[in-house]
Amino acid sequence: MHKIAVIKGDGIGIDVVNESLRLFDVIGKKFEIDFEFVEFPWGSTYYLKNNKMAPDNFLEILAKFDAIFLGAVGHPDIQDNITLNGLLLPIRRTFNQYVCQRPSTLFPNVKSPLSNKKPYDIDLVVIRENTEGEYSQVGGFTYQNTPSEVAIQTAVFTRKGCERIIKYAFELATKRNTKKHVTSITKSNALRYMTLWDRTFDDVSKMYPDISTNSLLIDAACMDFIRRPEEFDVVVASNLFGDILTDIGAMITGSLGLASSGNINPDKDHPSMFEPTHGSAPDIAGKGIANPMAQMLTGAMMLDHLGELEASQAIKKAVLNIIENGDTLTPDLGGTATTKSVTKAIIGNLN
Repeated sequence: MHKIAVIKGDGIGIDVVNESLRLFDVIGKKFEIDFEFVEFPWGSTYYLKNNKMAPDNFLEILAKFDAIFLGAVGHPDIQDNITLNGLLLPIRRTFNQYVCQRPSTLFPNVKSPLSNKKPYDIDLVVIRENTEGEYSQVGGFTYQNTPSEVAIQTAVFTRKGCERIIKYAFELATKRNTKKHVTSITKSNALRYMTLWDRTFDDVSKMYPDISTNSLLIDAACMDFIRRPEEFDVVVASNLFGDILTDIGAMITGSLGLASSGNINPDKDHPSMFEPTHGSAPDIAGKGIANPMAQMLTGAMMLDHLGELEASQAIKKAVLNIIENGDTLTPDLGGTATTKSVTKAIIGNLN
């Protein structure tokens, strides 16, 4: 039995999570997996009614689950920092979800905005440090709301935090059937604290002599994600730099509607959280045209984390088959299909 907390969130998050739960119902029956999904109505709607994103004891509630299945969260009337600090960051930090794993693959029949890129020319994964770095929320304001206002925020890097995320990236590189290469993202020419990241990367790399490496400044990495993305395999980056690169990775592989993500606690002593990266997209919410594939591929990541490898691969294969077929694609992929019809096609492929 896998006990899963479900937070549908806002906007298209509700649309695509609903369809993903339909898929999980079929997966459970097909592979004889028992799921217990418990839904919590937290997010922007909850905030607008209660002035907070979730109840005060929401972390205690979530701690009892094996995993968290999250839709997109966000609302145009609520600042993003409220959304992030009121729900997502406390979950990531409290449950030590220090790995954010975001793959970017150019699938067959998906057009990249980059010219002359063939299927699988782009096949990379960004491993983003998820609990410290630039998003540590250390700092504050003084002389607030005056002409002399000062805002300070400090990036916090620890040897332990750097070492464990970099080791995770190298371990992943050993398992991928790709280039066996790890790229470190830094900015130590201008940010002195990042020399700790650089030194840690050098030390960890010596433990993996069969894995090739290189190090890029974040500005150069952004440039190379555009001009030669096929050279990347596993990319390891700090919280901010990983956030920047994964949005680029999603776009150069055709659509945010395919961008899956996992906030992972590798030790499994707390629940991990799985969410797509496409955002709540309020402009198309409720219209029935949102692409559910990112949420479903995120679900496949969750199943893989829970040890249901056969079921995970079945979802990935079913989604890929629908993409390759090309007859049932949502508008973001150049098609005219609805969210529900894509789900129906993927379920049909499973059966």
